[in-house]
Amino acid sequence: MADEGAPDFDTWVLRRGAALLRFAYLVTRDHSRAEEAVQDALVSAYSRWSRILQHGDPEAYVRRSIVNADISRWRKFLRRETPVGDAAVFDSAGVDHAGSHAEQDAVWNLCASLPTRQRAAVVLRYYEGLPDAEIAEILGCTAGTVRSQIHRALASLRTTLSVAEEVTHR
Repeated sequence: MADEGAPDFDTWVLRRGAALLRFAYLVTRDHSRAEEAVQDALVSAYSRWSRILQHGDPEAYVRRSIVNADISRWRKFLRRETPVGDAAVFDSAGVDHAGSHAEQDAVWNLCASLPTRQRAAVVLRYYEGLPDAEIAEILGCTAGTVRSQIHRALASLRTTLSVAEEVTHR
């Protein structure tokens, strides 16, 4: 049975909803798709909430559901969407400079070219700061697979950057 101190579903969603939406945006690269993925994940979690609490971390369960929802949608429609350059997701409370936004847009546009699972692993590691074990739990794989996904993603990004630099210097 779920612990007495465990939050009810509505309370948990109120506390974690914005963070889940940010995570989903970083995975999907699109506000509408992010909202749909979060909604699908939360609808699925609602009916299973007590079991999710019994088995551990609800955050990991819902994040995995968000990633799976995006993968399923991608497979279903067999298409990739153009990344949205909405820097507002990355705004902090500090001063906003055009140069830093341009750099952030360039980085996230590069990340958008990665396959969904690689992109999710990169977001969880470098944006969320999670260790391999937590990423593995969220993505439903082993820590070794997480390291492999991140390694492949970084290799792909390096290759893309090298090609871009060669073209720029010609």
